[in-house]
Amino acid sequence: MTSAITAEREAELLAKVPTGLFINGEWRAASTGKTFDVEDPATGKVLLSIADGTSEDAMAALDAADAVQASWARTAPRERAEILRRAFELVTERADDFALLMTLEMGKPLAEARGEVTYGAEFLRWFSEETVRDYGRYLTTPEGKNKILVQRKPVGPCLLITPWNFPLAMATRKIAPAIAAGCTMVIKPAKFTPLTTQLFVATLVEAGVPAGVVNVVSSSSASSISGPIMKDSRLRKVSFTGSTAVGKRLIADAANNVLRTSMELGGNAPFLVFEDADLDKAVEGAMAAKMRNMGEACTAANRFLVHESVAEEFTAKFSAAMAALSTGRGTESETNVGPLIDSGAREDVHALVAAAVEAGATVATGGAPVEGEGYFYAPTVLSNVPNDADILRSEIFGPVAPVTTFSSEEQAIKLANASEYGLASYIYTRDYARMFRVAEQIEFGMVGFNAGVISNAAAPFGGVKQSGLGREGGAEGIAEYTTTQYIGIADPYAD
Repeated sequence: MTSAITAEREAELLAKVPTGLFINGEWRAASTGKTFDVEDPATGKVLLSIADGTSEDAMAALDAADAVQASWARTAPRERAEILRRAFELVTERADDFALLMTLEMGKPLAEARGEVTYGAEFLRWFSEETVRDYGRYLTTPEGKNKILVQRKPVGPCLLITPWNFPLAMATRKIAPAIAAGCTMVIKPAKFTPLTTQLFVATLVEAGVPAGVVNVVSSSSASSISGPIMKDSRLRKVSFTGSTAVGKRLIADAANNVLRTSMELGGNAPFLVFEDADLDKAVEGAMAAKMRNMGEACTAANRFLVHESVAEEFTAKFSAAMAALSTGRGTESETNVGPLIDSGAREDVHALVAAAVEAGATVATGGAPVEGEGYFYAPTVLSNVPNDADILRSEIFGPVAPVTTFSSEEQAIKLANASEYGLASYIYTRDYARMFRVAEQIEFGMVGFNAGVISNAAAPFGGVKQSGLGREGGAEGIAEYTTTQYIGIADPYAD
């Protein structure tokens, strides 16, 4: 139970977390011996100090990954699958530990952290099943002279850079398909939330991952890790989840060695509510799409585009639901909104709100930081937001919902597409024909139809435009870690 979380329980869990770098199957200190602090965003207090990896450590990790790549690629698919399955079972058994650790270092309420454990673990199970189903093909050429043999091979050593907002799920979503495909890897977790990755990698070792296959280099400086590795020709792929600005720099760096890239970048999701929508279900979906992870998600609904005939009613119901939420440390039983990740994030959110109000928006509820320790911001709904307001063009990454209106389907589509981003989107309507019309015209990689949460391990996750390249999850997820090889064979029956 949430109420049973004590200081002793927290200390006991933190004592289980490895604090070193994990390179070639061993936990060790950084080459400089330095460490950096990981804080609880609900209090600002230090949870643990962990090894602060350097460029030298990054290269040692790549050395380890490269040394075992060939042997790992030859490992039987069933063996790799069983490792992932055991990891799934271990994470599931230790769900309470992983959930509490995420709550401590990232801030999300325990109930939501438990949901992430379920979601994150499912990538381990899904890709354990996909491991043995990575099919090739064998066929005759059209003119009948040769046979075509096509096989998928592991792309090679990978650099996996994970974000802070989903510490477990974003790690499993990258690590699981890499293991499934037969790739080795170096993982750079976010400096705000590295502890979950540390504990997860220790769990992978228990599940049987051989030395050198998975290496973790936590660091207070992301560039000191990615920079030297990406200049090395032994690296063959980089997978990054984070901001578009950083993603662009990594893509530019990747060009030098023509690296395979998977980039899951920023989002600015529109939430379209048409005049025929079930408004109660739309509000329920809006709460899920907006407030998951306190709005700190690239899939978070960011622009609420509501038909003018139902905007007043929707806004009133939505505001009431948001006002009923309770902010607090995620370990407290009554909490359903945790803190933002740091003071800078909170300042950025409030600056967007203040600018929107200055431009003419009305605060329906919230609209200000929460006083006291930690980095809390009140759940906020803004109505009458001008279509040219900065808040509608920016990725808010906080518990703020700006509402604006449209008068026709055509205008709704135009407003939805008025963004450089194209990750997630949401449509609420009872009209299936409209759903298909709108879905085909809006420029987004994912569409939720009368659904506020659409992420699933079995589905391809990713966007278009400035929201990135490639897909994670689904059958597409393992393909991102493979390269296609064609072998032309003389047909023994050909004349």
